[in-house]
Amino acid sequence: MLLTAYNGAILGPIAKLLGWIMNGMYILMEKVGITNVGLSIILFTIVIYALMFPLTYKQQKFSKLSQKMNPELQAVQKKYKDKKDTVSMQNMQTETQQIYEKYGVSPTGSCVQMLIQMPLLLALYRVFMNVPAYISSVKDVYLDLVDKIMATSGYQDIMTNLVSTLKLNTVQVDFTATDTTTLQNYVVDVLSKMSSAGWDSLRESFPALTDSIDSTYGVVSHVNNFIGLNISDTPLQIIKAAFAGGSILMAVLALLIPVISYLTQVLNIKLMPTAATAGGDNDQMAQQMKMMNRTMPLFSLVMCFTVPVGLGIYWIASAVVRSIQQFFLNKHFDKIDLDDIIAKNQEKAKKKREKMGISENQISNAARMNTRQVTASSKSSVKTTAEKELELEKANALKANAKPESMAAKANLVREFNERNNKKN
Repeated sequence: MLLTAYNGAILGPIAKLLGWIMNGMYILMEKVGITNVGLSIILFTIVIYALMFPLTYKQQKFSKLSQKMNPELQAVQKKYKDKKDTVSMQNMQTETQQIYEKYGVSPTGSCVQMLIQMPLLLALYRVFMNVPAYISSVKDVYLDLVDKIMATSGYQDIMTNLVSTLKLNTVQVDFTATDTTTLQNYVVDVLSKMSSAGWDSLRESFPALTDSIDSTYGVVSHVNNFIGLNISDTPLQIIKAAFAGGSILMAVLALLIPVISYLTQVLNIKLMPTAATAGGDNDQMAQQMKMMNRTMPLFSLVMCFTVPVGLGIYWIASAVVRSIQQFFLNKHFDKIDLDDIIAKNQEKAKKKREKMGISENQISNAARMNTRQVTASSKSSVKTTAEKELELEKANALKANAKPESMAAKANLVREFNERNNKKN
């Protein structure tokens, strides 16, 4: 089973762990008579986001604190807006760091939470893109037909042609392999990615297996059925087939997938507090975030027409769960006193510094020392007129005290000769 799973060095093991959990959930659902991949995707998405809630909470807390301290960060940037010298840049950095310390947060903010969340979400996507590789009960549905296909002479060429004809670009298969288990997994991969039209092509390619194909397709259609839609089909395919067959209801149901995906993404973004940037709305990062917030829902709308319904269900379920979490988080943060959170953060930062052996005033003293060093360095590089005159007087004194016949004495004679000639001229 693991041969058809995603084997990336980082996401591979995470996907296998998530797949193991999803497989356990599907088995439990089977015991109560529910065998539906679409519903499994929704329930599993809810469970995963519930497990990631502590990380989400920390991320949202940073966003709220960021909004509160943003005016102070803007004031510092405005103060040093047109100052590009080393001392001013050093002072701006020091004052900015002091603001972060005042609120007890790190400039990196929610980066750690994002670094943990992103691999989980990307691995979850891999699981949903190849469900039979992770849910053994779903894979078992295909095995009887797979054995009969593999018993057919020349099946490798037939399956290779099907992959090309049906344009299953997401399926990475090689039917020239010699290992039987590997070939079995490849056939399962192809069958699980086929749309309803693909099964028609399969019947034409293996006419002797029509009964087995119809039987397997009947079970697969039940397992993959979600509100009357086959989760292996794309909404665009369903809409085209619906208009060809005169089924307006199916076309409307298929259209709802990308539309609901777009609306839930928009709702999620509207509820989500954004981490404030030091430059405010004119900051380049803030502008990029605004542009992303506009384009991501549109991207979801367009993509949902061309990806399987199952992936659209995942995007919708994810956006709905995030929106529900965000709604209650917003209510929670509106009620609590951010000053208490700031005080607690400062206390935690203080204890952390004490463990590292850093005193309370050490950081600010070091910053002031660095500033003084930079200032002293800049001053030492420019000599004043008084300093130049003092050096000249010292040089003249050394020459006046030079010993007879010494090089200094001869240099004095040359200097005096030049001075007399200049006076005559």
